Amino acid sequence: MSRIAWILAALLLAFPAGAAPACDIPTEYLTVPRPLFATARALRSETLRILVLGSGSVTGSGASAPEGAWPTRLQNLLALQYPERAVEVAVRGGRGINVNDHLALLRDPPAGQEPALVLWQAGTVEAVRGMDPDEMTDAMLAGLERIRGWGADTILIDQQFSRFLRANTNIEPYREKLRLIAAAAGAPVFRRYDLMQHWVETGAIDLERTPRPEMAATIDRLNDCLARAMAALIIQGVSEAR
Repeated sequence: MSRIAWILAALLLAFPAGAAPACDIPTEYLTVPRPLFATARALRSETLRILVLGSGSVTGSGASAPEGAWPTRLQNLLALQYPERAVEVAVRGGRGINVNDHLALLRDPPAGQEPALVLWQAGTVEAVRGMDPDEMTDAMLAGLERIRGWGADTILIDQQFSRFLRANTNIEPYREKLRLIAAAAGAPVFRRYDLMQHWVETGAIDLERTPRPEMAATIDRLNDCLARAMAALIIQGVSEAR
């Protein structure tokens, strides 16, 4: 069993019996181009601080409760993985927020309170609104430079998958730009688009075909799956830094 497969298996056991997410996570979608050194250093101290930037989904939009947001679930999973350390996850963003707004939200934190890891979700709002992909690139490169000044690691999170989005927006230029931005920064890309497409195609989670009364529960399951996949990516990056 590969290291990432072992990590995923361990994370599955972190859920109570009968409460594991109804999805699988292909390991080929979870790759770390370089170790997460800043995150590993933080875990050798007392507190791991993570900053999440994004739009509606980072705040738990559509979930059964605010704590159903995937960043909150991620915090709980990492706290189980590293019980001797405090894990703090801060969220900045909201519905309709784009990368220019994110750049404004990347305020310098107080000394000693810098995040060790920034998870930056981008590309969906920009595509829907028809933002010039080069404008998205410029804003993100400026933000990544600021994050680098904090000494933090970054993981970029690409677009959500939906048939409607694919049919009504030219999504591919934005996906390609995110890949190029990540390569330039030496940062992993959390392949949310591919994961969600896989779950749709395998019938595990399909928001667009979910009856309205079941929508909140389905979004909860999606957030569980995304949090578990992100936790596996982070744990892998930390283990490679040690």
